[in-house]
This record gives sequence, structure tokens and C-alpha cells, in this order.
Amino acid sequence: MKIIVLGTRGIPNIQGGVETHCEELYPRLVILGHDITLITRTPYVKDKNVKNYKGVKLKRLYAPKTKTFEAITHTFLGVIYAAYKQPDYLHIHTVGPMLLTPLAKILGLKVIVTNHGPDYNRQKWGKTAKSIIKLGEKLGTKYADKVIVISKVIDTILKNKYHRNDAELIYNGVVKPVKSEKTDYIETLGLKNQDYIIAVGRFVKEKGFLDLIKAYSKIKTEIKLVLVGDADHENAYSRSLKKQAKESGVILTGFLNGEKLNQIYTHAKLFVLPSYHEGLPISLLEAMSYDLDILVSNIPANLEVKLDKDDFFKVGDIQELSESLKRKLSTTSKRDFSKLIEKKYNWDHIAQKFSNFLVS
Repeated sequence: MKIIVLGTRGIPNIQGGVETHCEELYPRLVILGHDITLITRTPYVKDKNVKNYKGVKLKRLYAPKTKTFEAITHTFLGVIYAAYKQPDYLHIHTVGPMLLTPLAKILGLKVIVTNHGPDYNRQKWGKTAKSIIKLGEKLGTKYADKVIVISKVIDTILKNKYHRNDAELIYNGVVKPVKSEKTDYIETLGLKNQDYIIAVGRFVKEKGFLDLIKAYSKIKTEIKLVLVGDADHENAYSRSLKKQAKESGVILTGFLNGEKLNQIYTHAKLFVLPSYHEGLPISLLEAMSYDLDILVSNIPANLEVKLDKDDFFKVGDIQELSESLKRKLSTTSKRDFSKLIEKKYNWDHIAQKFSNFLVS
């Protein structure tokens, strides 16, 4: 089938869970015989000559790099492009871009939407923006030909709010890595094997990184805290986060991929995800793929992964997070998530399920 993809910044090696999802899923669908064109945003894929990634065609379209208008402007242009190309399906990711599902239908397109979670709960949005994103969820859920959800939590939301009972549950996945034997990169950061905690994600309020910094500052330890990631759009919050991190002795790496990210995951002692909001966090799945000890907030998306009771703390409770950090750091926990990953979060199986869903 011929599919055009919208709702992602682009691939490859671009920060974000949806971006990682697309980077892993669509090359596998190409192998399964599908014709995929993924529409990228100009601020993130700047090289005009990059037109293919592992068989996925890349179409670069304009997007203003502004928090308010980036996604909707790019989605509008993408829908017009798709209407010209007339694929078998237009596949729209995330609830904001789903706002233009009715326009796509008017233009004669068949539409699949993937709901990665209620983005209107993200703390960066004001009242008006939240209302618009909620409308996107509603219109996409109501008018799309096919709906995909990445967690049972999201499926329940769609059933309860919109009575959409035919959504297909297709999880995010993760690739089991070959762990790095090198330490040259982490040594440049002053780190050693098993002497640091990592948290990975964009520098936005809902990730809870300020909570983590405050909780970490309460404990006396030689173990370092490392934040991997950055802001898509630098703002007062991200500047404040970086300032507080530096004042607390936290190491900031910026966005990482490839060997550097491999080293950071391979040699960490503990992975922490203090989020207030997630769909199904790929960073958590990545940490599990490296067999790291885990500490995450008790939000529904994290609870769905079925970790041990001791792996959770109450979201937003800095004191409990601090005590949980001390408890985790005082033990050496060997984890093995390989069976769970193979059963539920294997990208090859996920791609095959998606392909079967397309033709059903």
C-alpha cells in the first residue's frame, strides 16, 4: 500500500518519542512491501538532499519553528500534498495534527490516525491551545477510517469519551541493543560505569525533571545525575531547568544518539522517569532493553508496562522520589526484561501487526 505520513518532525535521529516510533516502524513496513512517504519539517530536517531513509521516502515541507503554529501549519501543507498524491492512506500521528482529519476526508483521502496520548494534558499549553488539541482528538477519532492507540489507557479514553470501540492497540517498541564496551564518551563527562543516574527526554514541564533535580539534591551521594535531552523550543522553563541543573551539579548532555547514547545507557546504574504525562514512553522501553534498574512515576502509562511495585513512586511527590532514589542507589539490582520486550515491544512483530491492520 502507498502511505503518506504526517504529524512527526522527521527522521532519522530527531528527538522525540513519535520520531523514534516512526524511525523504527516505517522502514520495516517498506520491507513488508509498502510504499511509504514521510513528510518532514524544515526546521528539523535542514538538508534538502536527504530524500530517503532505509527505503522510506522523505518529503520536506515548510514548518515555522514556533510552538503554536508549527504542527498545524505543517499538517495543513501535508494534507494538501497528500491530496495531490492520493495515497491509499494518509497516516496522521498525535492528536494536534488530527485536527485536520475532516479536511483530509473532504479532499478524498482515507485516513489512519495514531493517538500517542492526550497531548492537551501537557503543561506547556494554555487554555486555548488545550481546547484546540482536544478538538483534534475528537475530530480525528470521529472521522478517521482507522484508529490506532499505543496503550490500553488511550484506548479506554477513546471508548469512554467518543464511543470509538474499534481502535487497534499497537504498542511502541524497542530494539534490543548491543551494549557498548566503550567508555570514552562517558569519561569526557567525568563518569564511570555504574556511578550515575540517567533521565532521558525533552526539556518540557510534564517530564518532571525539576522534581528529579530537587529530589536528587536532598540526598547525599557520590552518584551523579545525568539529564539526556534538550528543548525543541528554548523558553523560560528550559532555561530555568538548565540553570537549576547546573547549580545542583547535574550533568547535561544535550540530545544524544548512536554510540554516545549507547554508552550512556549501557553504563548507568539507574534510569528515572518522573513524568506527569506519557503515551507509552520509548525512553522507558529503551532503559528496559539495557536491563537497567528502573524508577518511574505512577502515572497510568507507566503502570501499564507492568514493572515491580518498588519501581514506582507517587507522581509529583518530591520527598517520596528522594527516598526512592536513596533506596534504589543502596542496592545493586540486576534486571532482565528480555522476555517482556520480545512479547510486547518487538518492532518486527509490531510492524507485522500494523501491516495486517492496513489490509483488514
